[in-house]
Amino acid sequence: MESKIKWAIDPFHSEIAFKVKHLMITNVKGVFKEFDASIYTTGDDFMTAEIDCWINPASVDTGSADRDAHLKSADFFDVENHKEINFTGNTYEKVDNDSYELYGDLTIKGITKRIKLDVEFGGVIRDPWGNEKAGFSINGKVNRKDWGLDWNSLLEGGGLLVGNDIWISCEIELSKSNEIPDVSASGKNTAGADQISA
Repeated sequence: MESKIKWAIDPFHSEIAFKVKHLMITNVKGVFKEFDASIYTTGDDFMTAEIDCWINPASVDTGSADRDAHLKSADFFDVENHKEINFTGNTYEKVDNDSYELYGDLTIKGITKRIKLDVEFGGVIRDPWGNEKAGFSINGKVNRKDWGLDWNSLLEGGGLLVGNDIWISCEIELSKSNEIPDVSASGKNTAGADQISA
């Protein structure tokens, strides 16, 4: 039986970003500066991955202090009462050689909804310092109103100030840990037979 392997997010080579329509004509982009995850695999097979990711909504950065303050307010993330955004990934489907669909539960402001994310597996490689790394590009789209992020303003000519669809875009680099994981940690997944491995 293959052993459990713990993977850690490399925060210096990872990004969790999003974009949303503004005035119905352009996209405003933002990132979360503080995030982490608990990730375990059986051997090097990422189809067995047990993923528990958390994000600090107070770390949101869109390049505008006023806009960031509004996003942190009760109109949106309500960071005074909701300290974390959580994602738990537990189901995987293979699309083609390096493309997969990841299904999981996203919790924002205490509301949990099932979402689908598109995953591109970049592979596993050893860096010049001997650390084993794995890379993923992750994209998806959600409707913010599903989590009670309802604030908006009508435009004079019709339409909305802020779009309802949020495009998620993540670049994730993982480092294999030498730590022996606690196999009782994290939840179960319903992985299929295909492997995501080196």
